[in-house]
Amino acid sequence: MRIELRADGRHADERHAVWPHGIWCAFGMTARDTTRFVLVNTSHPGNVGATARAMKVMGFGDLVLVAPRFPDVLVQEETVAMASGAADILVRARIVDTLAEALDGVSYACATAMTPRDFGPPTHAPRPLFAQLAASAHRVGFVFGSERYGMSNDDVYRCHAVLSIPTDPAYGSLNLAQAVQLIAYDWRQALGGFGVEPRTPDRRLADVPAVQGVLQHWAQALVEVGFLDPEAPKKLMPRLNQLFNRAQLSEEEVHILRGIAKVMQKQKSRPPEH
Repeated sequence: MRIELRADGRHADERHAVWPHGIWCAFGMTARDTTRFVLVNTSHPGNVGATARAMKVMGFGDLVLVAPRFPDVLVQEETVAMASGAADILVRARIVDTLAEALDGVSYACATAMTPRDFGPPTHAPRPLFAQLAASAHRVGFVFGSERYGMSNDDVYRCHAVLSIPTDPAYGSLNLAQAVQLIAYDWRQALGGFGVEPRTPDRRLADVPAVQGVLQHWAQALVEVGFLDPEAPKKLMPRLNQLFNRAQLSEEEVHILRGIAKVMQKQKSRPPEH
């Protein structure tokens, strides 16, 4: 067993130790442990940090870099800054020399590429494929090429499928970390997603008499300011009635509207200034 060292030289969390022959060591394997993100020949440290952040917010933690431009990229200042709280992902990340090493333990590898290869694996939009993968027992790996050149043909051929993120045909170029975020989000959703607790404000709705009362108050105020002609009201008040009903006024909002009407009446009754 090869135990990876952290940036400070101590052993990494043993749950992320790597066994030969593709056996993953985990205590109760979760999507965090069985999903791997692989960056090949990454040039910019900021993209490595942003990738770590994108992974962490979606609950994934296994990051492997293949021959990055800077061997110390995981501890560079820009990398850590862009990780923005996801430094633990960088601490557990590994650097290897080849894609074959990076995919050790992965049973289904997905390349990401804008351009389909003539003799490569089938190309899919992420969501339809993810629906199938989520129902399987695969240990999934997502492979991303370099910022400038993308993935080589040989690396694409190693994968089981190619993912093509649907974008505007006129301009489909995504930043590396943006692509990682989109893939991570869609994969997390396929796995069931994270719950969002619905929160509604404590809003006590006004009853019908209260709404009718404010409507009458407004009718009086509108007459006093000369906006409503009581001899020819047309349909103004019925329309205001419907407007208030659609708004589903709260008790507090009724008080506000009454206050506005009261101010209109005071302004009208105030003697003109000379």
